[in-house]
Amino acid sequence: MAASTSTWSKPWLLSAWQLLFMLLFPSVFSTFAVAYRPGDIVPMSRMGQYHSSRTVWHDLIGRHCPIFAVNREVLMPIPKPTGYTGADPYKISFQVGREKFLIPWLLIVNRKSTEVPMIEVELRYSGNDFHGVTAKVVDMTHHYVEIHPEIRKQFWDSQHWPKHILVRYTWKEHSDIDVASGFYVLFGSGLMLSFILSIYILQSSREKLERFVRETVVESNMPGEVIAKVE
Repeated sequence: MAASTSTWSKPWLLSAWQLLFMLLFPSVFSTFAVAYRPGDIVPMSRMGQYHSSRTVWHDLIGRHCPIFAVNREVLMPIPKPTGYTGADPYKISFQVGREKFLIPWLLIVNRKSTEVPMIEVELRYSGNDFHGVTAKVVDMTHHYVEIHPEIRKQFWDSQHWPKHILVRYTWKEHSDIDVASGFYVLFGSGLMLSFILSIYILQSSREKLERFVRETVVESNMPGEVIAKVE
């Protein structure tokens, strides 16, 4: 009896399984690369614009950045822009996360309000994935101004820099179920699996057919029994 051939003894089949895994699960490796854990610092960078002049992106230090899945408030220093005279609006923009989600320009100085501004940042996540961010400038709450009156004084002092802006980070958890993508993944995996199984079945059938032919040829070459006819 011929020895059975195991799956692992077929290099071509093993390679096919490896190819299937790489085709169906490329997002696994990219997910591990950008996944966050609660308490991780989410990197953040800032750009300023004043009088049609923009700065380059500057990375913020950890204590001013969001913390994944943790709601908190920070006082963020805003440096004095080059050529500042107080006559033009001063705007800032942010990039958040390793995904570099963009927060468009936020008007901070000369926004025609008598209140000290603060920035409310809403960050969306699901599990260990960071999905996006939005932000807006609002008036700082009177309660906070009463607790820290020096912030109001320093903000309206044109000679005092850097200005300190209160930034409130709020995380919102939500579930994103992409039905279409899930269907395509399942369909693709089923199709690829069927293809690999078909190859395996054809290979096994060919081996069985070859063995049958060899055995038939051997039997046909063996001397047969002679049966005498007696009348």
